[in-house]
Amino acid sequence: MQIVEKSGEGLSRVYGVTVPAGELAKRLEARIAEIAPQMNIKGFRKGKVPAAHVKRVHGKALMAEVIEQALNETTQKVLDDNKLRPASQPDLKPESDMEKVIAGGEDLTYELSLELMPEFEPLDIAALKLTRPVYSPTDKEVDEALADLAKQAKTFEPRTGKTVKAKDGDQVLIDFVGSVDGVEFPGGKGEGFELTLGSGQFIPGFEDQLVGAKPGEETVVKVTFPSPYQSEELAGKDAEFKVTVHEVRAPVDAEPDDELAKRLGLSDLATLKETLTKNLQQGYDRNSRFKLKRALLDELDKGHDFPLPPRMVEAEFAGIWQQVEQDKAAGNLPPEDADKTEEQLKEEYGKIAERRVRLGLVLAEIGRRNNVQVTDQELGQAMQREAMQYGQQAQQVFEFFRTNPQAQAQLRAPLYEDKVVELIFEKADVKDKKVSKKEIEADDDLPEGY
Repeated sequence: MQIVEKSGEGLSRVYGVTVPAGELAKRLEARIAEIAPQMNIKGFRKGKVPAAHVKRVHGKALMAEVIEQALNETTQKVLDDNKLRPASQPDLKPESDMEKVIAGGEDLTYELSLELMPEFEPLDIAALKLTRPVYSPTDKEVDEALADLAKQAKTFEPRTGKTVKAKDGDQVLIDFVGSVDGVEFPGGKGEGFELTLGSGQFIPGFEDQLVGAKPGEETVVKVTFPSPYQSEELAGKDAEFKVTVHEVRAPVDAEPDDELAKRLGLSDLATLKETLTKNLQQGYDRNSRFKLKRALLDELDKGHDFPLPPRMVEAEFAGIWQQVEQDKAAGNLPPEDADKTEEQLKEEYGKIAERRVRLGLVLAEIGRRNNVQVTDQELGQAMQREAMQYGQQAQQVFEFFRTNPQAQAQLRAPLYEDKVVELIFEKADVKDKKVSKKEIEADDDLPEGY
């Protein structure tokens, strides 16, 4: 085998590789000798098929296997011998006539192009100084959360008297039958349905027409289905619903007491308050961690300047730009981007792609030097969490991840990043700073190219 470096500028390398036809022929003969004893071909006893016959019948297919193996082995040899760390999958460009190579009449010659991982010295993470904003919920906030919870846990009690009429916010107990052009349609019928007026559970206009309804009253509600609608057969159609109102119920707020706590599965009011405090704190802690991570990434971005593999940047930008175009087509571009030209947007999102690639490489290098690993157990738990979001299809989704290495890699990447970030937090000089609720909840102003 012959390996020649053709060019080596920056992070790009191009090698010319030649595997002699004689070497391929030897490999082919060895492969035939390996499989011939197991072959069962009509006209020959098992294990007695002549090598010449195997070559005549299966020679091309076997030579294709040999060539593929040679490509893989020689590519790996180039990487190992030159101690190269590729940043992406190497490109192989055949230069010989592959038909002649398969026929055994020509050497296998190809060009190997690759981009290398940049060599750089990451910042000393122990020397990093970071500030973590912290905030704890006040008693007043807990009481407000408790009051909101009591409102959400409200019950409904029947209104009584001769002049009872349903109001917005009341609950009505109804039977209904819907029809279009006098014909009932699937899913348009219900009995004993509890509908809260103003909740938006039913299509626009339905609930409004029940305001003022009385217990025992029968009425006809006329509506038009939205267009588009989940059922294409009903989209845009006029419909009538025959409605019988059995009860009108008034909302009754729950009291923030032990009884409310028990309804929610807790022992008493004190335990409910502890739970609310913990939930509020978790939300503030998430904001705190996001802001700390943001500060860390800014420091890592400022502290590193090295060449980036062009293909990695191009791939990152392609993913970002695809989303930008989708948002643009749907009219969902951020207000700050709406009046910018395509050239301006590409320049700004190009900087974002560069930042993401740079930070990805920095975190990967810090993780590599500190032997950070995502265990099979951690990956398995992430697969289960992701699958559980798909309800009844959870098992199929889990099997998809279990058998798809590329899908596993997409789950592994954020797990790895989080572990590296936590490692840095442990080793860096991180000081807590108490801030206001407004500060912990404030959206950060992202710098250009974030």
